[in-house]
Amino acid sequence: MINIYLVRHGQTYLNKYNRIQGIANAPLTEKGIADAIDAGKRLSSITFNHAYSSDMPRAFDTGKYVLQQNPSDIEEPIADKAFREENFGYFEGNDSEAAWHQIGGPDGLDNYGKMISKLGMGGTADLIAAHDPYGDAENNQDLLNRFIPGLKKVIQNANDGDNIMIAAHGTIIRWAVDQFKDDSIDVSEPIENGSVSKLVSNADASEISVEYYNNLSENV
Repeated sequence: MINIYLVRHGQTYLNKYNRIQGIANAPLTEKGIADAIDAGKRLSSITFNHAYSSDMPRAFDTGKYVLQQNPSDIEEPIADKAFREENFGYFEGNDSEAAWHQIGGPDGLDNYGKMISKLGMGGTADLIAAHDPYGDAENNQDLLNRFIPGLKKVIQNANDGDNIMIAAHGTIIRWAVDQFKDDSIDVSEPIENGSVSKLVSNADASEISVEYYNNLSENV
């Protein structure tokens, strides 16, 4: 089996100010750098055979900080746009709670957790895209077309028993976990900066499962 460790990037300034951050990018805060280093320390007992990240600087930088704590000889992740954050279109940079209320409020879904609980991650992406007046926000099919081929490619390029690190983003990690999880995992629960979520796959990526989500403990 192949182990895939999805690491959410450390806190950024847009995270700190509760702003929606998809293809918009803000640098890591001091806390964000500490989040990334802490994730690296918690993962330091696992030697990575491969390392990837989103092509967004906040995720790439997080990946480098994680690798600095790792016994592997990999210095930086391979950046791949397959793993970048969901594009929120018109809502990029907006106050998060105000945007969720605008999008879901008419249906009684006035926060992000309520939307996910009722619609799942894919349905929530579709709802956001439907409310984007510019038509730039990604819907569920867009995410499927982008993320899943990228994930399968890195799995199929690995060997049985390999450990893969992917530094990515909160929403795309939640979306990915939602594709493969069982009912014991609730992705409507917020995902923390620097947390680790683990997927396990067979060699051809035809069977993928979730071992855990949003882990901040030493037991990774």
